[in-house]
Amino acid sequence: MIGVERDETKLIARPVSMRLGGGMLAFLRKVWAVCAKDLRAELRGREVFSTMTSFSVLAVLTFGLAFDLRVPRSEMIAPGVLWVVILFGGVLGLNRSFGAEVDRGTLPALLLAPVDRSAIYFGKLLANLAFTLATTLVILGVMFFIFDVNMFHPLNVLGVALGILGYVGVGTIFAALTASSRARETMLPILLLPVMVPVFVAGVGLTAGVVDGKTFDDLRQWLGILAAFDLIFVIVAYLLFDLIWEDA
Repeated sequence: MIGVERDETKLIARPVSMRLGGGMLAFLRKVWAVCAKDLRAELRGREVFSTMTSFSVLAVLTFGLAFDLRVPRSEMIAPGVLWVVILFGGVLGLNRSFGAEVDRGTLPALLLAPVDRSAIYFGKLLANLAFTLATTLVILGVMFFIFDVNMFHPLNVLGVALGILGYVGVGTIFAALTASSRARETMLPILLLPVMVPVFVAGVGLTAGVVDGKTFDDLRQWLGILAAFDLIFVIVAYLLFDLIWEDA
């Protein structure tokens, strides 16, 4: 299994002559190579998506049972439950992003591949984004049956997508930062969740507004906060990613 993963990592390290020239297109090919490696590993092992989905579904069921007897209307708690489950369920996938590379012994080969470190960051970000979005679709479906609340409103879907992008963008760099730590399972949420407070507040506000039937003008501020968070923190993570591995 380790040998297979190393072979996949070598796919990224193509001859230099194939990567010279091409500019943005060449960079995007490198990003996709990193992302595709993680997607293939997930299709073979089914570790990340199944774990995230199982935890998220159980969490939604638990919240549903816990609040069913005490809350008069499920619409009152559904927005908070949605974003809490997304944040805590996503940590499981982010932990495996670089943790799996450490466990398999493929992280040194990945870092030695002749590609920009930023390509590794964006490749991991895309893979984590795919896993988290897929899990969120399951969460939205389960919540429809448990809470009888339709979360598939276009504005809510847009807000959730923006929130997840910022969450995964920051989470990927924190996952890289804690990858070599023995306590990465506890260190990652401790570092990540406080930074996610703006996303959580804006996300809950947006989803609550959608559930309450508010107009776009009322919800525009929450979308603006989510979009600004994504822009600022993804750029910052991109600029800082090289510093994490400069001694590697």
